[in-house]
Amino acid sequence: MDKETPNSWREDLKRFAMMITHIAPMWIVALIALMAVLGLNLFSEVRRWLKPQNAVVIYAAQDQVYAEPILKEFEQQTGIKVRAIYDSEATKTVAIANRLLAERSHPQCDVYWGNEELRTRQLASQNIFRETNGWATFGYRSRRIAVATLTNAALTPKSLLELTNAAYRGQVALAYPLFGSTATHLMALRQHWGPAGFENWCRALAANKPFIVDGNSVAARMAGKGQVSVALTDSDDIAAELREGGKLAAMPLDAESLLLPNTVAVIRGAPNAEAAQQLFEYLQGRVVTEKLVKAGALEGASVTQVSVATLKPDWEVLLRELDSSTKLLQGIFLR
Repeated sequence: MDKETPNSWREDLKRFAMMITHIAPMWIVALIALMAVLGLNLFSEVRRWLKPQNAVVIYAAQDQVYAEPILKEFEQQTGIKVRAIYDSEATKTVAIANRLLAERSHPQCDVYWGNEELRTRQLASQNIFRETNGWATFGYRSRRIAVATLTNAALTPKSLLELTNAAYRGQVALAYPLFGSTATHLMALRQHWGPAGFENWCRALAANKPFIVDGNSVAARMAGKGQVSVALTDSDDIAAELREGGKLAAMPLDAESLLLPNTVAVIRGAPNAEAAQQLFEYLQGRVVTEKLVKAGALEGASVTQVSVATLKPDWEVLLRELDSSTKLLQGIFLR
């Protein structure tokens, strides 16, 4: 048997250390990769565990004061948790529409609840909603002329065309006409009067120094307090102002009025498709419509119940002209 060389164990230890030094980076990389995979799996499991399995996300242009009680009742009846994102009064429907367009490749929302038709049709034309049974209408409210009853009773226009008369200078309030039902109404009037007649009316109205305000409720409130004689606003805002003791009255529906159904849609690729379908059906139900009518959010259950001839936009043409109409209104009414 060979005799062990002195200090050979030290040489062996050095050789082992050098080997570890060469292969250590590979072990470190492998260890990091393994930890990353395990960490991602664990993170996914935690997210799945924390995320409610029975939930639905809704973007709502309907006013929160009306929508919230309806959605809470849906939660109570179904056990489905509702997360609602509401729009602001000043940029009604447009902000939500833009958000849905931005999220089309990675939907964050399941259901859209609109309070007028134009933006819903715009989103449908962009394939934001599911392909089959994507959206529906329910109930209706209307665009109205509201007149103050605290001011000169003679200032009760029979037509929107009269608002360019000198008597109405500084006596008209309307919401900024790039958003919500005000924009939809004016674009429908462009079809009704023709582009030239509409542009002339807009310029004459702007020259008559109307109050351009942040929302239809503000316009109704100004009429209710006698700050202006006339407001171009929505029926639900007139009803709300009357409940608050405002002194105003709604003019009857006519050929220049626009009916505004509520809309509900399911988003294409909705993350919570089954819950979305339940909410989609629920909002179209008779009970919901009756509650919204009782609350003053809607005027009636169906536009077919209205016997008066009102504006009937060609929505396909209106959508094609949306950009040009918006630019025209912005150029005339920009504050």
